[in-house]
Amino acid sequence: MTFHATAFRYAFIVALGGFVFGLDAALISGTVRFVTVEFGLSDLEIGAVVSAPGFGVIFALLVTGHIAARIGRKKTLLIIASLYLVSAVASVLAPNFESLVAARFLGGLAFTSLSVASMYIGEIAPSRMRGKLVSMNQINIVIGLSAAYFVNNAILKATNSGADWVQAVGIIDYTWRWMLGTEIVPALLWLLLLFTIPESPRWLVQQGWTDRARSVMARILPADTIDASIRGIQESVGHGHDGRSLLAQLSDLFDARMRTAFWIGLTIAVVQPITGINSILFYAPTVFEQTGIGTDAAFSQAVVVGVVSVGATVAALLVIDKLGRRPVTLLGLVWAAASLFAGAWAFSQATYVLDVGVLSQLAGGVNPDSLRALIGVEYFSDVEFKSAVEAAIGEAALRENESVLLQNAAKLNATLILAAIVSFIAAFNFSIGPVMWVLFSEIFPIYVRSIAIPGFALVTSVVNYLVNQFFPWQLTNMGAAQIFAFYAGCIVAGLVILYRILPETKNKTIEEIEAELAVPSAVSRSAA
Repeated sequence: MTFHATAFRYAFIVALGGFVFGLDAALISGTVRFVTVEFGLSDLEIGAVVSAPGFGVIFALLVTGHIAARIGRKKTLLIIASLYLVSAVASVLAPNFESLVAARFLGGLAFTSLSVASMYIGEIAPSRMRGKLVSMNQINIVIGLSAAYFVNNAILKATNSGADWVQAVGIIDYTWRWMLGTEIVPALLWLLLLFTIPESPRWLVQQGWTDRARSVMARILPADTIDASIRGIQESVGHGHDGRSLLAQLSDLFDARMRTAFWIGLTIAVVQPITGINSILFYAPTVFEQTGIGTDAAFSQAVVVGVVSVGATVAALLVIDKLGRRPVTLLGLVWAAASLFAGAWAFSQATYVLDVGVLSQLAGGVNPDSLRALIGVEYFSDVEFKSAVEAAIGEAALRENESVLLQNAAKLNATLILAAIVSFIAAFNFSIGPVMWVLFSEIFPIYVRSIAIPGFALVTSVVNYLVNQFFPWQLTNMGAAQIFAFYAGCIVAGLVILYRILPETKNKTIEEIEAELAVPSAVSRSAA
């Protein structure tokens, strides 16, 4: 029990990086409207602010694997934590659009925390605990996301409270800066805690430092299993891969022995982000405003999403080592696709009709007469409605008043849409959300994992970046119904592929999984 508790403690500390990631990623969702108005941003500029970390992580992942292989997992994590801290401070102080994008780009360099954490936890976790411990990374991500929604909602409510202290500390004048500033304390705490963890024993063995590895293993494994574990790692490492160049290590990933693991990793890496999860999470209040519930209610609904995310991820944690990776993934994707199709259908049935009451609610000095010609006119899509309003009052005025206009005009089944979104979030966090990192920590042998895990995380990051960058443009030009249908279709395509190739890996050591995936027939037997 002591061994398991120690492994849990190390995994928990490393997984706190997931909390900082979730906080960093979701705090921006509450700032979109404030930053847009303050800096006068276009759709693509909004996308640049939100997606800048996703762009930064692309560059970081090109070298993260090499750095983790050269200096170790622990030192790499310390560098990453420092980047989070510097980025948070720079974001709060950003004086303009360009510097905010640059600060968030810097934070994106730290988003590699997810792949390095997965790598580290997979290497220190006992095989029967690996699914749970690696899934802690995802739990901390969704807790971080939830915390961000709570913080944003609390700050927004504070600005409307009329309290003297709110004005005194500048929350009203610097609302979005206070939102982003809440990341500073947890980022600093994580950095300090990382100094208390040991280096990965598998990495130590790979470097030939078996005595140091044995010392670490003595804290997390029974004494009579340590020698066998070291021999297994040495056999995995001893294929002539030590000391090879980055290009040579990359070639290992395309070796025939790695073919099955490669296609599983690539498919998972693409399917996870192309579900559209981060568009919904990172733009949560914006997405909910499309239902016409208003800004305050949209922020409150985002809090609900956070709570559901945590609950679904905890449920996944409880069953992933019992049911297995394959059934959890496949069932979750079916659930996610059905949820998004329901949301797409509900949005497709929506109509939009402005009534005269909206004229007295407009902000930003808009001339009410400019909208009178639209009163009582029925529009059959959000794209058609927003285009008409923009033509009447201009793009800037539309952005400032979009929530009020949608709340007044939207005639749709908001309950079904909100339920569909929440259901989709639950499905994602029950399945492919945590399972991706578990599989990444399992299917790649020790001699390629420093390249493989960051490499496939890079694929995920590129897809994520593209999805986040163009979401505001898609929302304006495609509309909510088509976006939801597109994401659902992508899930179905991924589901078909994974049904054919995804094996079961529960309760197996990394070395056992390596041997099994190297034999093509073993995959088909496991998936049968």
